[in-house]
Amino acid sequence: MRVAVIAPPYPLEEAPSPPLGVCYVASAFEATGADVKIIDYIVSRYTPDKLKDEIDTFKPDIVGATSVTMNFPIAASIIKTAKQHNPSILTMMGGPHVSFDPVNTLLKYPEIDVLVIGEGENTLKELVPHIKNKSEWANIKGIAFREGEKVIITRPRELIQNLDSLPLPARHLLPLSRYQILGFPISMITSRGCPYQCIFCVGRRMVGNRVRYRGARFVVDEIEHILSYGFSRINIADDLFTSNKTKVREICEEILRRGLTFSWSAFARVNTVDEEVLTLMRDAGCDTVSFGIESGNPEMLKRIKKGITLDHARRAVKLCKEVGMLAHASFMVGLPGESPETLKDTHEFAQSLDIPYGYHFLAPFPGTTVREEIERYDLEILTHDWSRYDANSAIVRTSKLSPEETESFVAEFDKQNDEKWEDLKKGYINGTNTPEENLRVEGYYRMNLVYRLLSEDIIEEYCTFPIDSLGKQPREKVDLLCKKITKITKMDTKLITNTMKDFLDAGYIKSRVIDKNLVWYWTHNNEMDFGPYTQDNDSLGSRAISVAK
Repeated sequence: MRVAVIAPPYPLEEAPSPPLGVCYVASAFEATGADVKIIDYIVSRYTPDKLKDEIDTFKPDIVGATSVTMNFPIAASIIKTAKQHNPSILTMMGGPHVSFDPVNTLLKYPEIDVLVIGEGENTLKELVPHIKNKSEWANIKGIAFREGEKVIITRPRELIQNLDSLPLPARHLLPLSRYQILGFPISMITSRGCPYQCIFCVGRRMVGNRVRYRGARFVVDEIEHILSYGFSRINIADDLFTSNKTKVREICEEILRRGLTFSWSAFARVNTVDEEVLTLMRDAGCDTVSFGIESGNPEMLKRIKKGITLDHARRAVKLCKEVGMLAHASFMVGLPGESPETLKDTHEFAQSLDIPYGYHFLAPFPGTTVREEIERYDLEILTHDWSRYDANSAIVRTSKLSPEETESFVAEFDKQNDEKWEDLKKGYINGTNTPEENLRVEGYYRMNLVYRLLSEDIIEEYCTFPIDSLGKQPREKVDLLCKKITKITKMDTKLITNTMKDFLDAGYIKSRVIDKNLVWYWTHNNEMDFGPYTQDNDSLGSRAISVAK
């Protein structure tokens, strides 16, 4: 059985980690004995023709994808293309969006054969052996499929109680070097579940309202595994890492016992941290805690069932500062009953905390209380275009606040940040910045280059050169690479040269000779993609750039 798992496109500007859900799905397929390939369109360009080539090369029996609401349309389109290209392929989708909108999904997209609802690992374990015997599907919990014109939704699948029984996410199938050049932290989880009842959150519905924990030994084993890939920063992506002080202590003490040195961040609630917890986390390498505060208006916090107070938030931020950790806060605008007055309260409270913070627009995803019980709230949903559910624009209105007013509020905040950023860029040019400020500016320009290299497939599409066009010195080969990238991107030559030097030194990009061509490529954990007919020429890689200084 050959399975292709698709990671659908997701904006690089949203700072994506290597896709954790996709890796869990891939490992679940591997556990059934399947030959699995992750086709990652987050860090490479997607085109239908490119997908068809991937399918023709790998020849999968199953093509599956997972998605959140925001990228569901493109994920469904990818599945549709795969099915139309090869109708014999069985197509699957999973993830929070289809879990809470299975009927509409299957009726609108007949190219999707089966949906996996909720946690998928045990469902796949049971489904895959019967995947070609549709008569057995009705007996498998946690799936939805069509029977003629009727949609069949089977009994709910129980949540996995022993998370330590799950195999490690299949990160070895990802193009990890591409994520490493982005510099974003790699995500992992230590638990699943959240006991709180925020009306805008879909996570609790997906993974349950009782927290299930992984053992500290298994958590830190995974940390060591991640570090072995060369990552040095991890984000704990639990809905609520600090829900249990004992579990936090066990993990932090295990990190310290093994002498692991890395930096990490976590999500927490302002009413679940104290000085002891934060000190434990800090000593084990945690330097940043992100709090979802959502509103600076007390009545709004009650309305959305956040379960916190403004005093909780003030105290948590104060404690972070005292122990030497960075606190970050996120706020949500466009909540039920939002008004100019509640936005003003949020603005003033956010500023009073004196920490980095940001705003997100409410996106009422399928599966959330606010969407399913919309009639209870002062809220109108303005669109069902899922591509707009990215929390970057107003898609709701209240009786006292139009979407234009909501967007104007956030635009004013963005304008202030943009003005500060323009001052930094001017200081970079004029030589008036501090070294730290210059690093921020250089990092911004480098990131723009990285986005283009990945999203436009520049290395793959344009960086192959006939051997007879190359000079004899290694530096000439590298210079030609940099000149080609400069010509395509029209970006600063020095920036490109320095960036490519770093990538070559780190081993993220190398070159090989294939059929009398020098081919530059992003490295992978498994570099057998080129087949036995290739000839290694890695001497043109990191060692060559040292000559080109």
